[in-house]
Amino acid sequence: MNAKWAVLAGVLCVCGARAAEPLSLFNGKDLSGWKVADLYKGGEIRVLEDGSVLCAKGTPLSGIAYTNPIPKMSYELKLEAKRVEGSDFFAALTIPVETNFCTVIIGGWGGGLCGVSSVNYMDASENMWTRHVPFESNRWYTLRVRVMPNVLQVFLDDQDNRLYHARIEYEKPEQFTLRAGSDIDKTAPLGLATFDTVAQWRAFTLTKITEPTDDDKPKNLE
Repeated sequence: MNAKWAVLAGVLCVCGARAAEPLSLFNGKDLSGWKVADLYKGGEIRVLEDGSVLCAKGTPLSGIAYTNPIPKMSYELKLEAKRVEGSDFFAALTIPVETNFCTVIIGGWGGGLCGVSSVNYMDASENMWTRHVPFESNRWYTLRVRVMPNVLQVFLDDQDNRLYHARIEYEKPEQFTLRAGSDIDKTAPLGLATFDTVAQWRAFTLTKITEPTDDDKPKNLE
């Protein structure tokens, strides 16, 4: 077991007395715990002096995949991301949902689309959770994703307000799939990617959810 994950697991076992502490997925020094995804003509990915990760433009995709163990359910991911150059998605966050995977898209399809690919085999541009956000380059945005039994939630905020929120109630994890033919599967089980765009990422954390909120529970499923 990875040493950092072992520490997190230890926190969870303290009689459930307190919520789990976030696990930092970036160490601010190098790409330990990650591999550069095997994407055709992917751009260089490196850690800058300020500890953020710079993802150069690919033709079209660039990305990384996490190599350490991760939970498949009841967890929250939090990430700060910004578009440096380009006009397409600057954060494509691929995540596990129990037995399956999906990708949270931020800034895709011409620069402003936010959504989840794919839900019931419809990608982020086709399903009901698609939204358009007018992003600014070189501005940090905070992405937060909560994965719980029967409920997946996506939150996107800037320094002033909430820009996007999707709450997806699902009956089974098979309702989530990765977009066919996109090579995004090479960033699974947990990964980040860009499309023809330069991006920076930082403050990437994973927290095991031990105390679900009411909003984490399905309201519309029988």
